[in-house]
Amino acid sequence: MPVESERRVMSKSAGFAARGFLGAVFLFAFSAVSLTANGAPDTRESPRIEFTQRYQAVQHGGIVRAANSAITCRTRVSASAGSCASVRGGGAGANSDFEMFYIDEDDDPNTYNSSRAELALPGGARVTYARLYWGGNLRVGEQKPPEDNGRVLIAEPGGRYKEVLADTRVAHRDADGSDAFQASADVTPLVRRSGSGLYTVAQINVAMGHSKVGAWGGWTLAVAYENSAEPLRHLSLWDGFETLNAKRRSHEITLPGLRIPARAGGRAGMVAYDGDRGVKGDAVNVRTGNGKAFGLGDPANPAGDVMNSTITGPGRAIKRQPAHMNTLGYDSDVFDISPALMSGGTSLSFRFTAENLGYFLGVLFVQAESRR
Repeated sequence: MPVESERRVMSKSAGFAARGFLGAVFLFAFSAVSLTANGAPDTRESPRIEFTQRYQAVQHGGIVRAANSAITCRTRVSASAGSCASVRGGGAGANSDFEMFYIDEDDDPNTYNSSRAELALPGGARVTYARLYWGGNLRVGEQKPPEDNGRVLIAEPGGRYKEVLADTRVAHRDADGSDAFQASADVTPLVRRSGSGLYTVAQINVAMGHSKVGAWGGWTLAVAYENSAEPLRHLSLWDGFETLNAKRRSHEITLPGLRIPARAGGRAGMVAYDGDRGVKGDAVNVRTGNGKAFGLGDPANPAGDVMNSTITGPGRAIKRQPAHMNTLGYDSDVFDISPALMSGGTSLSFRFTAENLGYFLGVLFVQAESRR
């Protein structure tokens, strides 16, 4: 079964190649685990993974998430780009404009990247499912070994690092100048036990440096919960790995089995990699059944530039360390989809489109109010 082992130290230069354990080893039986014949996690890789439903429930509750990037700018390379400080503060700029370097917030000299974000569960909530997603680009000024794609460290609020291994097929696409991947694991026991607070994720297999394609990477912790004080909702978490660019400009995902009441409210979240701020053409439209398509967008994510390197919405901003407004290639955004929810509808379709350079689509999660 997948192993989540408590540890404090690991090699900075060799990733997970030579690692020693500190403290006890804890084994957690994750739900929904894909195992190989010898009992090891299934970390086979595929250049494309079709989007499928990972988790579904109809319950009083919702979905929340914590997220942050793993790498940021250090030195400007393009004369036309703004300063690194201005870009971190929300200015226009792409990862290919800069020499990129790791974010490292944990004060541990043995980790080479780490970042934090707050998971904010409502009072009285009970976690029913939690999944950690991580990914990035392996080839920039350096080449990272893909063997480390399926390994990451996570620390719960106030806790020590625990190694998490991907429990399902890892997406890995080496083409068009990038070497992109996404991996994930079920971490329900850890999050159910630990609850709200700042989670730290470290050692994401991301390359630093500069290239025409640029460096990017980050993580998202998506958590479904039940809470009797909230409306009855249909909760759905989907994941895969789709490349959208000039060769394939659109992709559609349809969520069936809904029972949408009148005046329903809902939200949709998505994770994507290498979306560049200021490059128009990235859009997301949602419709109920065969109804009219509604374009997603908000002040932080213009309708024609949705994949614009942000971690946003809705409501108050996620507490993050660091809290860069331009993540330079990592998107983990949540949108209000209430205007698209039509009474009596039984399905929702999301259509993702891209400009020429495009992006990698990895996760979609939805909560929509439901009739009994």
